[in-house]
Amino acid sequence: MNQTLPRSPFVLAEPPLLNPAKFRDPLLTAKGEARASIAMAGLKTLWFNTGTLCNLACLNCYIESSPTHDALVYLTAAEQLAYLDEISALGLATEEIGLTGGEPFMNPDIMTLIEVPLVRGFKVLVLTNAMKPMDHKKDALLALKARFGDQLTLRVSLDHYTGAVHEAERGGGSWDKALQGLAWLAEHGFSLAVAGRSLADEDMAAARAGYQALFDQLGVAIDAKSPARLVLFPEMDARVDVPEITTACWGILHKDPSEVMCASSRMVVKRNGAASPAVIACTLLPYDPQFELASDLAGALGTVALNHPHCAKFCVLGGASCSA
Repeated sequence: MNQTLPRSPFVLAEPPLLNPAKFRDPLLTAKGEARASIAMAGLKTLWFNTGTLCNLACLNCYIESSPTHDALVYLTAAEQLAYLDEISALGLATEEIGLTGGEPFMNPDIMTLIEVPLVRGFKVLVLTNAMKPMDHKKDALLALKARFGDQLTLRVSLDHYTGAVHEAERGGGSWDKALQGLAWLAEHGFSLAVAGRSLADEDMAAARAGYQALFDQLGVAIDAKSPARLVLFPEMDARVDVPEITTACWGILHKDPSEVMCASSRMVVKRNGAASPAVIACTLLPYDPQFELASDLAGALGTVALNHPHCAKFCVLGGASCSA
C-alpha cells in the first residue's frame, strides 16, 4: 500500500510489522519448521484477470488497480479460448470461470469473455463494482441473462454496509453509484453476490446484520448469512505480522489443506510487455514471481508452498476464497 495515503479503515491504526525473517524460504519457516504446501486437488475454478485498469483507485486495492495502472493488460478473447480448449484437452473437471480485474467491464472483449465459457457449460462469476463501465453493457448482460439464467453470477464490491466507510476506501460518489448498479441487477433477476471486507474491530455477526439491513432496504434478495452470497474478506496488508503456516498447523487448526483456494483454482494473467499470458497460483498474488507457475495449465497444476503473508492471513487463518 502506498505509504503516503491515509490508512484504510479496514486495518488497525498501528499493526505490528512483519518479522523480516518470515516467508523467505519456500520449504522452511523462520523457525526452521517445515512450511505447509498445497497440492492441487482438482482445478474447480479458473480465473482470468481481465486487466488491472479500473474506473476507481481504491485506497487499499491488493492489485493496485486504477485508471492508469496497467501492469496486467487486457486479456483477449482468443487468449482465454486457448485455456478453455486446454481444459477440454486435459479432461479437467473445471466447473467455474471467474473474471476479475481491475474492473472487468472496462475490457473491450468482456462480453465475449463472459459468453464463450457460458456456451461451453461453465458457471461464470464476474467481479464488478457495478458502476459506469457495467452500465454500458446492460443490454448485452440482459441478453446473456435471457439465454443462461443463473449460470451467470455477478459479485458486486461493497466494502461496507455504510456509505461513509465504503467511500473512505473507494472515493466520493462511489457509494450511490454502486448501490444503483446492485439494485438494477437485482431488479432484473440476475444471480447476485456481494463482496465486502471486515473492519478490524467489527464483529462478524454485526457486519452481516448490517449488510442484511441494507439489502432489505434496497429490495435486494441476498441472504447476508450465506458465505457464498455475502463474502467478507479479511483485510490484506503484507507488512503486518502473521504466523507462518507449518505442516503441523493442519492438525492444530483442524483444517483440511484441500479447503485452501490454491488446491482448486488458478488465475491467468497477461503482464504488460509479455508475449503471452501466464498461469499463477493465486488471485491474490499477481506480482510475486514465485507464484508464477507456467504458461499453460498442464504445467501449473503442481504443489504451491504457502510462502506469503496472504497465504496465512487470508486463506488459512481467514478461511476466505475468491471462488463462489
